[in-house]
Amino acid sequence: MDLKNVSLLLLVLFLLSCQEKSNNNSSPQTIVDLTYAFDSETIFWPTADGFKLDTVFVGENPKGFHYEANNFSTAEHGGTHLDAPVHFFAGRNTVDAVPLDRLMGQAALIDVSGKCANDPDYRVTKGDFIAWEKAHGYPVDDMIVLLRTGFGKYWPDRKKYMGTDERGEAAVAKLHFPGLHPEAAKWLVENRSIKAIGLDTPSIDAGQSQKFGSHVTLFEHNIPAFENLANLDKLPDSGFQVIALPMKIKGGSGAPLRVIALLK
Repeated sequence: MDLKNVSLLLLVLFLLSCQEKSNNNSSPQTIVDLTYAFDSETIFWPTADGFKLDTVFVGENPKGFHYEANNFSTAEHGGTHLDAPVHFFAGRNTVDAVPLDRLMGQAALIDVSGKCANDPDYRVTKGDFIAWEKAHGYPVDDMIVLLRTGFGKYWPDRKKYMGTDERGEAAVAKLHFPGLHPEAAKWLVENRSIKAIGLDTPSIDAGQSQKFGSHVTLFEHNIPAFENLANLDKLPDSGFQVIALPMKIKGGSGAPLRVIALLK
């Protein structure tokens, strides 16, 4: 068994142990859902089709029992979702190829909501990461890093959350929301070894980005991203785990994502 599989097995055993303790009321855990439900109000990129649920059948079937079934369709990149590295870098991991150990583990919350309150175009800097590390006494290595901009409070108001509620290609230039500075992404890949990164906006790159430098830099190094995360205001800045499991779409560049945080 290789080192990655050993690490994953140890993590699973740890989570099972935590659950057993919770069941015995000796060490209860709080589970925070970081996922928005998919429905007609789910926010997607201005050029993407939204989520659609079509009813196949609802009611009592001829054999006398209740039955419900639906069909759904959705773009890969919308709502709470995973960006696979191949989304912005050829030859990197597709959704089904992202290693599971990148999608679960200890997490850090970098809270920049105060800086974003008066600057919807704020981009998280190297300094924001260093400040967190100085406050906690250790680096963000081998962690899932979450960025709280505070924009989750606007969901599902498209205009407040994205800067515009218009649709189509012309609307992209009107997007305004915070993201990760490309220089900070470069610093992370050169100086730290994180598992994944996520935030409470539609994109790891800020709304006014044109070259999506943070996407390119992170994805070149096979670091996946979680976008449109919910309830980051309910998390502490450290001492919790994240489990983020996407729909396993073979060859996909992105996928709907169910994400939870486990708090001690």
